Amino acid sequence: MELRRLGASGLAVSVVGLGCNNLGRPGTATESPAGAQAVVEAALDAGITLFDVADAYGSPRGRSEELLGKALAARRDQAVIATKFGMDMRGDNGPDFGARGSRRYVHRAVESSLRRLGTDWIDLYQLHRPDPETPLAETLSALDELVTAGKIRYVGHCNLAGWQLADAAWTAKDYHLAMPVSAQNQYSLLEREAEREVLPACRRFDASLLPYFPLANGLLTGKYRPGEPAPVASRLSNREALLAGAPWSRIEALRRFAEERGITMVTVAIGWLAAQPAVGSIIAGATTIEQVQANATAGQWRPTRRDLAILDEICPPGRR
Repeated sequence: MELRRLGASGLAVSVVGLGCNNLGRPGTATESPAGAQAVVEAALDAGITLFDVADAYGSPRGRSEELLGKALAARRDQAVIATKFGMDMRGDNGPDFGARGSRRYVHRAVESSLRRLGTDWIDLYQLHRPDPETPLAETLSALDELVTAGKIRYVGHCNLAGWQLADAAWTAKDYHLAMPVSAQNQYSLLEREAEREVLPACRRFDASLLPYFPLANGLLTGKYRPGEPAPVASRLSNREALLAGAPWSRIEALRRFAEERGITMVTVAIGWLAAQPAVGSIIAGATTIEQVQANATAGQWRPTRRDLAILDEICPPGRR
């Protein structure tokens, strides 16, 4: 597995990461501790080092962190744990008064995540979404305090627009705070909006992009066909509206592209992302060992210049 540095930091992560939002999710194979353990161990064995989770994931909230912590207990030093704060925890971190980027809340949230994860440190601590109630300087200052205290190693953020990413970088620089090394945003062949402002901002301010939904909610797995119902118990089995509104002409063109090269659609989707500038690690979810292995293998394929040109024709840059 290829390793890449996040931003201008020394933090090395695998080019494919494991999205852990399925750990503890009802109705999945990873709902149970045994299922979660099997997927996490398969990821480590495949060379995956980055495990991305959040305090709000799982049912009840926090369950994903708990299961990840237990699964990594004996192999903690082999893993880079990235977790997030800033979503509504419904009182689990005490009253937040709607200001989940405040110094008060950040310090409470990190202690809860450390406890659930069963670890002394978090490798990458990320603001899950912007907090309009709190000055950004306060949030970054609180995160800098956690770096100094050794409770977190690096700072990142999620779902920021390009201008907000620039604001975070300039604020950190002006106040001499820990610089964000990563930005986590939605990005895939079917959702290239990040190319307009987020990717250029990442390159300008030395932050690596960590794409989530790389398989476009499953549309790029190859499981689904136009006019056909989703397979039973699949991710989209109860999401008829998403299937009905899917860009099937592009999806079918991508299917033909993959078949002509003897690879899977998953390989095309993940390999294409890995070839994009500023991409650090692709956050790919999985509920089975086979999915983990397929994602890890996909991260080894690199499209040629001709491949990239054809893919741009199928899925035009900067467009949904």
